[in-house]
Amino acid sequence: MISTVILQAQGGMLSTLIPMVLIMVVFYFFMIRPQVKKAKDLKKMVAALKKGDKIVTTAGIHGRIADMNETTFLIEVEGGTKIRFDKTAVSLDATIAVAPKTEETKA
Repeated sequence: MISTVILQAQGGMLSTLIPMVLIMVVFYFFMIRPQVKKAKDLKKMVAALKKGDKIVTTAGIHGRIADMNETTFLIEVEGGTKIRFDKTAVSLDATIAVAPKTEETKA
């Protein structure tokens, strides 16, 4: 009788554990993995920026990189005003985003 109760308890745990593992796997592939990939791509894009590139910050400020050092960019905005931003504040490389499409990219 006791062995039957123990076997039933183990079977119940297994039937509860399998859906939980499946939920975690789905959560990983649909939530965590895309975020990690997006962060890695953004970090690679920021590392490739150079002086003269047009960028957009996370605050929505558009400008051109006037100077850069290890952790910050000096961004020149409209009217020659210069603002210093942390590299993590860059959200878009506008040089690539507004570049005209060539025949190679259309095909």
